Formats: sequence, C-alpha cells, structure tokens
Amino acid sequence: MIRITGTIQFDEGEIRERFIRSSGPGGQNVNKVATAVELRFDVRGSRSLPEEVRERLIRLAGKKVSREGVLIIQAGRFRTQEQNRRDARERLIRWVRKAALSPKLRRKTRPGGKSVERRLEAKRLQGETKLRRKPVPPSETG
Repeated sequence: MIRITGTIQFDEGEIRERFIRSSGPGGQNVNKVATAVELRFDVRGSRSLPEEVRERLIRLAGKKVSREGVLIIQAGRFRTQEQNRRDARERLIRWVRKAALSPKLRRKTRPGGKSVERRLEAKRLQGETKLRRKPVPPSETG
C-alpha cells in the first residue's frame, strides 16, 4: 500500500511500470540498459481515489493524462532504474496530494467607498488631461 494522505492510499497493483531507454545521463550504458521508467496510473479506474480528487487530478495533470484517464509519468533523470522508479512514484504522490487539497472558496467582495472615489477622481483627471490635448478651435472674430 502506498499512503498518500491520512485517508487516501492505493495498492501498488494500481501502478504499472515499464522500463525504457533513457535519453539522459548514463555514458555507454545509455544505449544498452533501459533505466528510464514510464509509470502509468489509471486515474478514472482507481477505486482508491474519491471522486472529487479524481476529477481534480485529471484537471491538474492536463496533458499527462490520456483520453482513457491514465496518468503517464516518465522519469529518466537518474542513471539507475531504482532512482528513476522512486522519482516517478514520488511525482505521482505529489500530484495526488496536490489534487487532494480542496481549493479555497472565493468570497465575493465589493470595492470600498474610498477606492471607488479614488478611481473616479483619477478618471476625471485623465479626462481633463485629454481635453487639454485637443487642438484649440479657431477664433470666430478672426
């Protein structure tokens, strides 16, 4: 079991890992050994995630989630499979923790009287400035 928060945890069987060749560091090994990890987690099919967390995770991850609802994380920063595997799992845990936080509700507010007054005064002054820029009409007595 992988514990995410106090209430959210999921079985390791829900995670699929595939090892692929890395484009990162590794010297001569980089062309021979599959050290990078492609971690797949079926967000839509997960029974461990509450519905609201599932929806937020899909929205937060964006393009990292396939059409089928599978979150795909590729980790290839390190030279060893184990480090890349750990990195991919830590990133998955961070995504789920971030999705588990419910967004702060916005309270509608209105501007105070003084700020409205200042804004209107600034607009009036700007209007006067623009009026002074206009060309002076020719005198009719001319």
